[in-house]
Amino acid sequence: MKKVQQHYDEVADIYDDRYDGHRGKYYHGHISDHVMRELPKGGFLLDLGCGTGLFVQRYVAEGGRAVGLDISPGMVRHGRQRCPESGFCVGTADVLPFKDATFDALASLLAFSYVPDPEGMLRECYRVLKPGGRIAVCTLSRTVLTSLVPVIYQVGEKVGLKKVGVGDFDEHYYTNVEIAGLFKEAGFESVSVSRCSFAHLNLADPVFNIARKVEPFVEDKLPYLAYNVCAAGKKPED
Repeated sequence: MKKVQQHYDEVADIYDDRYDGHRGKYYHGHISDHVMRELPKGGFLLDLGCGTGLFVQRYVAEGGRAVGLDISPGMVRHGRQRCPESGFCVGTADVLPFKDATFDALASLLAFSYVPDPEGMLRECYRVLKPGGRIAVCTLSRTVLTSLVPVIYQVGEKVGLKKVGVGDFDEHYYTNVEIAGLFKEAGFESVSVSRCSFAHLNLADPVFNIARKVEPFVEDKLPYLAYNVCAAGKKPED
């Protein structure tokens, strides 16, 4: 995790450039849509791996309150600048600095694959959620298309490419069955899993535009080609 922290500290000042263009805005917005629909509106949210606070900003804009946690001090600094009305802290998801049953909702976008102890993270998520609270995670999915990504990122690291997410971080790509099993083992009920994001922001414009047009069909009929997997669940009521 030290390597992940160092990388995101290095790219913190350029991180938002990734989502400023039309591809980035669509991509992050699409992922956020999938996560938002699984969470209660107007609740108190914890965003794990919050980055510069993009999802915190959206959740608050839709009537909720939110706290963000990230391993990178640089990212947390930008989150505080983006959302000064929300709380942000530096930390890791396996030991959360919050009391039991604190939050109504818990989200994690594009960070779960970096977590070395997903079982430990989900136990902590379960602990800090209120009974009846909901969790939604969007992370990297294991597909034919994503199987080559780690190799590409390793090459990018070796040639010194300074780009968000590019590096050999030993991230894990999840199947639907695998991530659903982790959620159920942690105690969550009503677990659901779906795939999203065939139109990835790293695609060149002509290809991206085509992928965006066929994305609804892929997610519905060919989900095994989608880049990300979204899992959601609920902490049982008392």
